[in-house]
Amino acid sequence: MSLALDTLSTSMFLRGLNVLSGLIDRAAESGLDEAVLMEARLAPDMRPFPDQVRMAAFSARSCIARLTGQEWPKTDDSETSLSELKATVALSIAFIEGVEATAFAGGETRRIELRFPGIELNFAGQGYLTSFALPNFYFHLSMAYAILRHAGVALGKRDFLGQLDRV
Repeated sequence: MSLALDTLSTSMFLRGLNVLSGLIDRAAESGLDEAVLMEARLAPDMRPFPDQVRMAAFSARSCIARLTGQEWPKTDDSETSLSELKATVALSIAFIEGVEATAFAGGETRRIELRFPGIELNFAGQGYLTSFALPNFYFHLSMAYAILRHAGVALGKRDFLGQLDRV
Protein backbone atom coordinates (compact mmCIF):
# COMPACT_ATOMS: atom_id res chain seq x y z
CA MET A 1 0.00 0.00 0.00
CA SER A 2 1.36 3.41 -0.87
CA LEU A 3 0.81 6.57 1.10
CA ALA A 4 -0.32 9.73 -0.63
CA LEU A 5 1.97 12.73 -0.29
CA ASP A 6 -0.69 14.76 1.53
CA THR A 7 -1.42 11.99 4.03
CA LEU A 8 2.23 11.29 4.76
CA SER A 9 3.31 14.90 5.12
CA THR A 10 0.36 16.31 7.02
CA SER A 11 0.06 13.36 9.39
CA MET A 12 3.75 13.38 10.29
CA PHE A 13 3.94 17.13 10.77
CA LEU A 14 0.69 17.42 12.71
CA ARG A 15 1.67 14.58 15.02
CA GLY A 16 5.07 16.13 15.67
CA LEU A 17 3.67 19.64 16.14
CA ASN A 18 1.15 18.32 18.65
CA VAL A 19 4.02 16.63 20.49
CA LEU A 20 5.91 19.94 20.44
CA SER A 21 2.87 21.75 21.83
CA GLY A 22 2.66 19.17 24.61
CA LEU A 23 6.36 19.60 25.39
CA ILE A 24 5.84 23.33 25.77
CA ASP A 25 2.90 22.64 28.10
CA ARG A 26 5.06 20.34 30.20
CA ALA A 27 7.78 22.99 30.35
CA ALA A 28 5.24 25.58 31.51
CA GLU A 29 3.91 23.20 34.17
CA SER A 30 7.39 22.24 35.38
CA GLY A 31 7.83 25.19 37.71
CA LEU A 32 11.26 25.85 36.22
CA ASP A 33 12.30 29.43 35.53
CA GLU A 34 10.87 30.30 32.11
CA ALA A 35 13.71 32.73 31.37
CA VAL A 36 16.20 29.92 31.94
CA LEU A 37 14.26 27.59 29.66
CA MET A 38 14.19 30.26 26.94
CA GLU A 39 18.00 30.32 26.98
CA ALA A 40 18.54 26.57 27.48
CA ARG A 41 20.70 24.64 25.03
CA LEU A 42 22.71 21.43 25.06
CA ALA A 43 26.02 22.91 23.89
CA PRO A 44 27.45 26.43 23.75
CA ASP A 45 27.41 26.52 19.93
CA MET A 46 23.86 25.18 19.69
CA ARG A 47 20.74 27.25 19.13
CA PRO A 48 18.58 27.61 22.26
CA PHE A 49 15.21 26.03 22.94
CA PRO A 50 13.07 28.77 21.32
CA ASP A 51 15.01 28.46 18.06
CA GLN A 52 14.46 24.69 18.02
CA VAL A 53 10.71 25.26 18.39
CA ARG A 54 10.70 27.99 15.73
CA MET A 55 12.67 25.88 13.26
CA ALA A 56 10.47 22.82 13.77
CA ALA A 57 7.30 24.87 13.32
CA PHE A 58 8.70 26.72 10.32
CA SER A 59 9.99 23.59 8.62
CA ALA A 60 6.57 21.93 8.91
CA ARG A 61 4.50 24.78 7.52
CA SER A 62 7.05 25.75 4.85
CA CYS A 63 7.27 22.16 3.63
CA ILE A 64 3.52 21.88 3.23
CA ALA A 65 3.46 25.25 1.47
CA ARG A 66 6.28 24.29 -0.89
CA LEU A 67 4.67 20.96 -1.74
CA THR A 68 1.40 22.72 -2.56
CA GLY A 69 2.83 25.82 -4.24
CA GLN A 70 1.49 28.21 -1.59
CA GLU A 71 2.86 30.91 0.64
CA TRP A 72 3.15 30.05 4.31
CA PRO A 73 2.29 32.23 7.30
CA LYS A 74 5.34 34.19 8.39
CA THR A 75 6.40 34.95 11.96
CA ASP A 76 8.97 37.44 13.17
CA ASP A 77 10.78 34.85 15.33
CA SER A 78 10.69 37.14 18.35
CA GLU A 79 8.87 34.86 20.79
CA THR A 80 10.02 35.59 24.34
CA SER A 81 7.77 33.24 26.30
CA LEU A 82 6.52 29.69 26.27
CA SER A 83 3.01 30.91 25.49
CA GLU A 84 4.30 32.78 22.43
CA LEU A 85 6.16 29.67 21.27
CA LYS A 86 2.97 27.66 21.72
CA ALA A 87 1.14 30.20 19.55
CA THR A 88 3.76 29.75 16.81
CA VAL A 89 3.22 25.99 16.92
CA ALA A 90 -0.56 26.54 16.83
CA LEU A 91 -0.13 28.78 13.75
CA SER A 92 1.67 25.95 11.96
CA ILE A 93 -0.96 23.41 12.99
CA ALA A 94 -3.81 25.65 11.79
CA PHE A 95 -2.08 26.30 8.47
CA ILE A 96 -1.43 22.62 7.79
CA GLU A 97 -4.95 21.61 8.83
CA GLY A 98 -6.34 24.22 6.43
CA VAL A 99 -4.58 22.86 3.33
CA GLU A 100 -6.89 20.74 1.20
CA ALA A 101 -5.65 17.34 -0.01
CA THR A 102 -6.26 18.44 -3.61
CA ALA A 103 -3.61 21.16 -3.20
CA PHE A 104 -0.95 18.43 -3.15
CA ALA A 105 -1.68 17.41 -6.76
CA GLY A 106 1.66 17.27 -8.58
CA GLY A 107 3.57 17.84 -5.35
CA GLU A 108 5.64 14.66 -5.71
CA THR A 109 7.42 16.12 -8.73
CA ARG A 110 7.16 19.85 -7.90
CA ARG A 111 10.59 21.48 -8.08
CA ILE A 112 11.74 22.65 -4.65
CA GLU A 113 14.77 24.91 -4.45
CA LEU A 114 16.37 25.88 -1.15
CA ARG A 115 19.15 28.43 -0.80
CA PHE A 116 21.39 28.72 2.20
CA PRO A 117 24.64 30.66 2.52
CA GLY A 118 27.10 28.80 0.34
CA ILE A 119 24.74 26.08 -0.86
CA GLU A 120 21.75 25.58 -3.11
CA LEU A 121 19.65 22.42 -2.86
CA ASN A 122 17.27 21.25 -5.58
CA PHE A 123 14.67 18.56 -5.06
CA ALA A 124 11.58 17.01 -6.52
CA GLY A 125 8.79 17.28 -3.95
CA GLN A 126 8.84 13.69 -2.73
CA GLY A 127 12.61 13.71 -2.25
CA TYR A 128 12.40 17.07 -0.50
CA LEU A 129 9.85 15.68 1.95
CA THR A 130 11.60 12.39 2.68
CA SER A 131 15.28 13.34 2.56
CA PHE A 132 15.24 16.91 3.88
CA ALA A 133 12.01 18.28 5.37
CA LEU A 134 10.98 15.39 7.63
CA PRO A 135 14.51 14.66 8.92
CA ASN A 136 15.07 18.38 9.55
CA PHE A 137 11.72 18.68 11.36
CA TYR A 138 12.42 15.68 13.59
CA PHE A 139 15.95 16.93 14.32
CA HIS A 140 14.58 20.18 15.75
CA LEU A 141 11.73 18.41 17.54
CA SER A 142 14.16 15.99 19.18
CA MET A 143 16.51 18.84 20.14
CA ALA A 144 13.61 20.71 21.78
CA TYR A 145 12.76 17.54 23.72
CA ALA A 146 16.40 16.96 24.72
CA ILE A 147 16.94 20.55 25.82
CA LEU A 148 13.86 20.48 28.05
CA ARG A 149 14.80 17.11 29.47
CA HIS A 150 18.34 18.34 30.14
CA ALA A 151 16.95 21.47 31.82
CA GLY A 152 14.98 19.32 34.25
CA VAL A 153 11.52 19.05 32.71
CA ALA A 154 10.15 15.62 33.62
CA LEU A 155 9.75 14.03 30.20
CA GLY A 156 9.95 10.47 28.93
CA LYS A 157 9.93 8.69 25.60
CA ARG A 158 6.13 8.59 25.58
CA ASP A 159 6.10 12.40 25.59
CA PHE A 160 8.18 12.38 22.42
CA LEU A 161 6.19 9.66 20.67
CA GLY A 162 2.86 11.42 21.22
CA GLN A 163 -0.43 9.93 20.10
CA LEU A 164 0.12 6.49 18.62
CA ASP A 165 -1.91 5.49 15.58
CA ARG A 166 -3.06 2.05 16.69
CA VAL A 167 -5.61 -0.36 15.32
